[in-house]
Order: sequence, then structure tokens, then C-alpha cells
Amino acid sequence: MKKQRTVTFNHNPLLKRELPAWRPRIVMLALMGCSLALVGRALYLQGVNDDFLQAKGASRYARVLEVPATRGRITDRHGDILAVSTPVRAVWALPTDARLEPAQVRELARLLEMNVNELNGKLAAGRDFVYLKRQVPPEVAQAVADLRLPGIHQEKEYRRYYPGGEVMAHILGFTDLEDRGQEGIELAFDKRLSGRAGARRVIKDRRGQIVEDVEAIRPPRDGDDVALSIDGKIQYLAWSALREAMEEHKAKAAAAVVLDVRSGEVLALVNAPTFNPNNRANLTGAQLRNRVFTDAFEPGSVMKPFIAALALERGKVRLNTPIDTGNGRMTIGTATISDTKRHGVMTMAEVVQKSSNIGTVKMAQQLGSEEMWHLFDQLGFGTPLNLGFPGETSGRLRPAKSWRPIEQATMSYGHGISTSLIQMARAYLVFAREGELVPLSLTRVDAAPSSGRRVFSVETARQMRTVLAMAVGPGGTAIRAQVPGYTVAGKTGTAHKLEDGRYARKYISSFVGFAPASQPRIVVAVMVDEPSAGKHYGGLVAAPVFSRITEGTLRTLGVAPDMPLTPLQLARRGADEAVSEGSGQENM
Repeated sequence: MKKQRTVTFNHNPLLKRELPAWRPRIVMLALMGCSLALVGRALYLQGVNDDFLQAKGASRYARVLEVPATRGRITDRHGDILAVSTPVRAVWALPTDARLEPAQVRELARLLEMNVNELNGKLAAGRDFVYLKRQVPPEVAQAVADLRLPGIHQEKEYRRYYPGGEVMAHILGFTDLEDRGQEGIELAFDKRLSGRAGARRVIKDRRGQIVEDVEAIRPPRDGDDVALSIDGKIQYLAWSALREAMEEHKAKAAAAVVLDVRSGEVLALVNAPTFNPNNRANLTGAQLRNRVFTDAFEPGSVMKPFIAALALERGKVRLNTPIDTGNGRMTIGTATISDTKRHGVMTMAEVVQKSSNIGTVKMAQQLGSEEMWHLFDQLGFGTPLNLGFPGETSGRLRPAKSWRPIEQATMSYGHGISTSLIQMARAYLVFAREGELVPLSLTRVDAAPSSGRRVFSVETARQMRTVLAMAVGPGGTAIRAQVPGYTVAGKTGTAHKLEDGRYARKYISSFVGFAPASQPRIVVAVMVDEPSAGKHYGGLVAAPVFSRITEGTLRTLGVAPDMPLTPLQLARRGADEAVSEGSGQENM
């Protein structure tokens, strides 16, 4: 066997080669340079520019939390609270830490009024963070905290509470889970009510629990309070009257608005059907609609006084000018306009009193289409009121140059033009304010406007007050609008509804008026949509609602009666009998 040869390292031929002398020096210098660079970098980061490392460290334990601001209150004109934010808690979980026993899950589900399967589903969602339930009452939140469950935490939030419930629902609207306005005043004044959230820096452990409150970065600024022009008492009586009318006439919907003649403030604004903003489960679109602002409808005969006033203003007619309405039928082109009965020759005042379509058309034919359009535009038809209320409609007013003769005729008695109820109520201010029109306000006005935009002369406005008072008196179409102890002026309206471009046998009954007629203080407008209990004329459906709202409002405001009580009650009883017999009803 051949003997193997061994080689020792100290005799390796490669080791006999000598390295250059400069090589180890260069390696030494390189190592020293790297060491100096590392030392310099460490000194720079830890001594000169330590922001980077501080930020990286803080990101692992420091948090900036938002400190919510308290949303401002909403009050009525007398300071009574209509909306207020109350403190509640949000219960949330870190699913990775929330390892609960079945008994603990059942108890937590019971306190939060949740299904056990729903709760287990949230805890097993595989997310880093999950809300279990928002807006939990404080007493329930405390019961949850007492369980001391791992991974279950809470934070402070607010819930909006509305003491008025259904009565104030449409004017106030509501907020979402984050306390942000979604409808009504809550949305229109959201920036003013919200305020500005604050911020504070804290230290949290790995479980998300705060172990130290470091500093306040920015204090929260609570939202401002908003004082509405609404009078809570007037709002309630208007809501009660509207609800009873809905039930009595089996109507689809209804709305009413009350305006202060002196200031233009909205004293009441109600809609039906309504909803409870404190419990919004199973809401429908019909309940949420604020019809006073959002629904445009053909007003019908409530437009006639404006045409009569324009004819008076232009000197085309006087109160005693005779107008021949013939046999109650009138043809324009291929269309026929009719009254519900033959009136023959009537004065201009009687045309409005008895609501003659033909008499109104004959006055309109003495006016130019541009004149009528300019008046409607001055009154605010076809233009939103810009009160900031969400969803406000502008109505429909076509340019005068596109009007045909039959369209000019039908617009004179409220067909072919559409408007909202609040637009119509504001327009009637011209009769109550000596021919002036003032802006409306949803918030309390401390200084009433001294004057507004003039539409009619003082004389024309006063003459029309006399005519509109006749419409509410014996022989008029609005006998049931009378108010014991007060003179009243106004006009009924009954209009067919448009469906698929055609007029259906469905009606909108309305009444707009003011009181006392001798020195107006309020304007009240009422609209009832699709009454289906056998009556549909505005004088029979909407006028009684106006009477009840007006009577309660005047007494609430402390307005002194301007006529004897007993004679009016007797006259009203006889007038009601006349209406029930079918005389004096208005015409479409």
C-alpha cells in the first residue's frame, strides 16, 4: 500500500509569497474610515438631527387622538331646546386580542342587544379594528366596561336627541352616526353647528389602551347654537291640525307653513306623513320629504288674486268693473274653459270672491304675457328662495315668449305653472305688507326689515285685502276659513294633479290667507294632497285647517281680536250650511 503524502500549512508554497506592504495599510484605513463614518452618522442622528429616530420610535407607541367638539344646540325662538347632543360611547374591539369565552360573548351580546352570531362574526372578521356598536347609552357602556373583557374597548362620542320628535322632524332633519347633518336645519347649518374637533397626544400599549396622556395639541371648539324662527307652540298646533286633516280626508300627504308678516320669519313648518328623528328605523322616502320646500305643484285658484291685483295696478279694472262670464263656458282656440256654474255678469271683486275662471281669464287677456311673467318673477315663482334648505325646488315658470294664448289663460288661474308651498306663502306677503315683499328667514330675526321690494302700490294691496276678505265671507269660496273674533282674508285653490302629462282625477286642495285682515300679522298656507274621503275643494278641505292654525297662532302671539265674536259665529254657522249645499264653491 502506497503511503500518502501530507502537506503542512507552514510549508505551503503560497505562504512563501510576500504581500505588498501597502495592502494591509489600505485595508486598515478602509476599516477605520467605515468606523468613523458609523460613529459620525450615529452622532448626527442622536445629537444633531434626532427627529427621524424620534418619529420612528413614537410611531410605535404615540398616537394623536381626535377630541370631538360638542355639536351646537338648536332652539326655537324662545330658547326651548329642539336638538341637543348627549354623550354616549362607541364599543369597539381588536379581534386579535378579543379571545372571549362563549359565556362572555353571550353576556356582551345581551348588553349590546345584538345577536350572538352577529357578534361572533364581527369578532372573527379578521380585521385589526371593528366597531361592535355605536351610540351606546352611558349606563350600558359602564356595564360592558365592568366585564373587563380582553380586546374590548370604548371611546366617547355624541348622539343627537330631538325632544320634539315627529312635530319638529322636517324642519330639524337629523345627523348620522358621526354627528354630521344629513337633512333639514342640521344639514343647512352643519358648519355652524359642528364646531372644530380638538386633538391630544397619548401613549398607548400594544393592546391599544392609553397608558399616558402626553399633551393637548389643539383644544376643541364647540359648535355654535342656532336659534330658529320657529315657535314651538305654533308648530305643535299646526302639526295637530294637519294630522287631523290627513285622517279626516284620507289624504296622501299635507303641509302647512306660518309666516310672520312683520319680519318674514317662518313661525311654523309642518309636513305629513312625518317621522321620529330619534328612531329612524324603517323610514320611507314619503316620510322624509319636506313638501313645503321640495314639492312643486300647480297651485290652482290661489293664483287668481295676483292677476286681479295686476289688472288693478295697470288701471285695466276697478273693484266694481263689470265682467261678463256668460254661460260659464269660454273657448280659446280648440280649448274650452269653464266655471262650475253660470255667474253671468259680475264685478271684478266678485270674480275673485266666487273664483271664476272665465272672469280671471278676461282680466288676463287685458294684460300682456310679458307683464304677467314679470309679475310672477317679482313674486319669486320659478326661483328658489335660497334659504339654504336642502332640496328646495324652484318650481316652473316658462319664458313668456313661449306662451300660447291658451297657456296665458290657464296660468292666470294656476295651471301651467308650478310652485312650492313656501313660495306661495311668501308671495301673499305682498297683500299683507302693503304691496311689499321681504325675504324669509328660518332663524330668529332680532330687527325686522323696515321695508322690502315693492311689487304693488299701497292702494292696490289694500283693495286686494278687501277682495280677499270677501272670499272668506258670505258668498265666498272660503267660508270655513273664518276665525272667531278676527277678520280673515285669503283664497282657496283646487287643482288637478298631472300624471304622465295628463290631468288625473286627483286633486291638490290649498288655501293661503292672512289675519287679521284689518292689520295682518301672519300668513298661513295649507296644502292637502289627494284627499279621498269625498271632498276635494280647497274651501272644504284646506280652509278649515287654515282656520284652526290661524286661531291658535293669533292667540299664542297675543293679537287682539278685531271684530265681535258672537255675530261671526252665527254668520259662520249659516255660511257652513251654504257651503254644504254646494253654493260658492271654487272652480278649477
